[in-house]
Amino acid sequence: MGSADFAWADALRKQHFPAERNWLKAHITLFHHLPPSSLEQLMPLLRLECRAAPPKVRLAAVMSLGRGVAYRLESPELLAIRQRIAESFHGLLTPQDQQPPRLHITIQNKVDPQQAKALFEELSRGFRPRPFSIVGLAAHYYRGGPWEAVGHVKFRGASRP
Repeated sequence: MGSADFAWADALRKQHFPAERNWLKAHITLFHHLPPSSLEQLMPLLRLECRAAPPKVRLAAVMSLGRGVAYRLESPELLAIRQRIAESFHGLLTPQDQQPPRLHITIQNKVDPQQAKALFEELSRGFRPRPFSIVGLAAHYYRGGPWEAVGHVKFRGASRP
């Protein structure tokens, strides 16, 4: 995320996500679980995708997760990047990662449904869709709690080949 959009989303996450479960900063998940053996192949794919300009992304709506709240994102360009990466890992994706993703930023999760409903209503008041900045792609390795950064690549702005 761009620095201003990240600061905004991460501040909301710190404020509303249960502290004992908030091991991550605000993020947009493209894949939930790629096999560790794929990391060697993944980073070159991220570098290839990031030769292009950043995808256009729109912060589209506040979304209920039932026991949490997220902001839904719309971006055919980001979904196309994700699809190209997914094609490189055909046969290795989990059932969850074989499904089209619902792009979002989780602000709150794993709370009482009434608490989630109250936050959903609060964030929905006055919400207006707007452009949202994405500046790069990153990969993280799950280590049973904290996530370890594997690498990140910034979009460079060149036209896509």
